[in-house]
Amino acid sequence: MTEKVKEVNVAIIQEPPVFLNLGASVEKACTLTRKAAGNGARVVVFPETWLPGYPVWIDSAPEAALWGHDAAKGLFRRLVENALTLQGEETAALARAAVESKVHMVMGAHELVGNTLYNTMLFISPGGVYSAHRKLTPTYTERLLWGMGDGSTLVSVDAPFGVLGGLICWEHWLPLARAAMHARKETVHVAQWPWVRDLHLVASRHYAFEGQCFVLAAGTVLTVGDVLEGYDSLPGAMQECREMLSSMGNPEEPLQRGGSTVIAPDSICLVEPLYDAVGTVHATLDLGLVTEGHLLMDSDGHYSRPDVFTLTVNTAPLRGVRFEPRQ
Repeated sequence: MTEKVKEVNVAIIQEPPVFLNLGASVEKACTLTRKAAGNGARVVVFPETWLPGYPVWIDSAPEAALWGHDAAKGLFRRLVENALTLQGEETAALARAAVESKVHMVMGAHELVGNTLYNTMLFISPGGVYSAHRKLTPTYTERLLWGMGDGSTLVSVDAPFGVLGGLICWEHWLPLARAAMHARKETVHVAQWPWVRDLHLVASRHYAFEGQCFVLAAGTVLTVGDVLEGYDSLPGAMQECREMLSSMGNPEEPLQRGGSTVIAPDSICLVEPLYDAVGTVHATLDLGLVTEGHLLMDSDGHYSRPDVFTLTVNTAPLRGVRFEPRQ
C-alpha cells in the first residue's frame, strides 16, 4: 500500500517575463522552473498570462480602446505572433522542463486557437502530460483581446499530494465556477492574477476557506521599463506601438506589484505577500490541514444541500459551426 503524501513543497515565480517575447520568456520560465525545483519545489506556478505578459496597455494606455487605432492593432498583432499553441515547440519546451525538474508546472499564457486568443492556464505534469483551462469570462477591457472559454476546459489534475486545480483572476467571483471546482475536491488551488491587489487577496483567502484547500495566489512584478525592454527585443518594432507603451508612464512606473502568497485552508497566509520585489515564494504545505478543515467546512459534502441546490456543468466543447455527415 502506497503511503499517503503528508506534505508538498510549492513555489510561485514572481518575476517579469520578457514582455511580448514568447521565445525568450519560455527560456526564462524553464530556467526559473529548474531553479525552483533545485530548491525543493514539486509544484511551480506562474501568474496570469505570464507568457508573454499580461496586456497592461489595455488598462494603462489612454488610447488603447480607440476603434481602428494603429498602435492597438499593432500590439494585438505582436500578441498573436507570440501566443502559445498547445501543439507548438514552446509548449514542448515547457513540458521538457517539467519532466526534467520532476514538477507540476502551472503556467499562465496567451493561447492561440484558430484565430482567437484565449487567457489560458496550462497544467503540465512531471510526466509531460498537459491540460488547459481557458478563462470563462474575460473582464472589462480584456474583452478587446480574448475569447470566452467553455466548460470543456474546467479541468483539474490528480497528483500524489491530491487534486491540483485553478481559476484565473475574476473567475474567483463566478460563484458557480467556484462550486464546480470545489466539487473537484482540490487540495491545492492556483489563483492566477496579473498582480495580487488587496481585493484579489480577499478573494483568494475566501476561496481557501470555502474550498478547504491551499491557495497559491500568483502575481507578477512589472514596470513600464520592463515592458519597453521586452518590446524592443522583438524584430521590426513599430514606433507607434512603442509610443503607446511609453504613454503608460516613466520607465520606473510599476504596472504590476506582485503580491504572491500561499494561503492555508483556514485563510491565513503562510507566507507574507511579496510586493514590489522580484523573487520566488516558497512554502511547505501540511496536507493534514485540509483534512482538519473539513471538520468545519465541506462545501461539496456535509455543508452542501443537494436537496435544495444543484448545479449542472456543461463540459461539451462549444462550437459555432458543426459539420455533420448526411444521413
